[in-house]
Amino acid sequence: MAYQYPSERSLDYDPCRYGKSKLLFRGPKKDLRDDYIAFLGGTETYGKYVEVPFSELVSAGAKIATVNLGCVNAGTDVFLNDDTVMDICENAKVTVLQLTGAQNMSNRFYAVHPRRNDRFLRASTLLKTLYPDIDFTDFNFTRHLLSALEKASEEKFAMVRQELKDAWVARMHTMVQRIPGHVVLVWLSGHSPDDAHATNVIKGDPLFVDREMIEEIRPLVSGVVEIVGTHEEIQKGYDLMDFPDLDAPAAKEMLGPIVHARAARELLSVVTKLV
Repeated sequence: MAYQYPSERSLDYDPCRYGKSKLLFRGPKKDLRDDYIAFLGGTETYGKYVEVPFSELVSAGAKIATVNLGCVNAGTDVFLNDDTVMDICENAKVTVLQLTGAQNMSNRFYAVHPRRNDRFLRASTLLKTLYPDIDFTDFNFTRHLLSALEKASEEKFAMVRQELKDAWVARMHTMVQRIPGHVVLVWLSGHSPDDAHATNVIKGDPLFVDREMIEEIRPLVSGVVEIVGTHEEIQKGYDLMDFPDLDAPAAKEMLGPIVHARAARELLSVVTKLV
């Protein structure tokens, strides 16, 4: 599971499509007639700025093809709204599902774009009633919206945050139940799901997801792998990532190839027993 020092150019993610899906995935495109493991998730699963993401490292170790279905800034909605993606997972030997944040999905308070889940579309009547003084046309992204709501009223925001948590659990139930084969959840973050402070502030990923929420899903899946990147791993990984200078702030938010390598090792010990 070696990784190389980055070149001075940006990575070529070799984008590809599968079936009738409108989504662009990281390539190379895989032959779905062979046995494979499907990987669903957000930016870390996609492997942004990482030359060899953990899905490819698992493929090399398990000697089986892996299909990277990660989408940058994805929530659960992007996958549940895509029949091609769900069909790919239904036919996979194992589906590895990265736990994504609770902010990037439609809920009782607001709607997000069906494919670009970090894009805020509109506020519901309920949210407009709760925050009558806020002009929701000012917002394009979910985190910006949530930051403004919390700043306006922490008491009201507690209601919004709880709704997102409840909606996340319900949506995860739906997703896992739509996949008939083995599903392995993977927590990829710089903090633990047991960190009460980190799981309640608008910072980091997966936003607002905590231990209690994971435990509600655990009985439905074949395994849960938790990877908490250390500060040292993330810092060293930053120096190994491949990104243009303008993307340096975004790269600082990524876990990096050292954490990806550890995730692959720990996932291998689980998925090799299931394929």
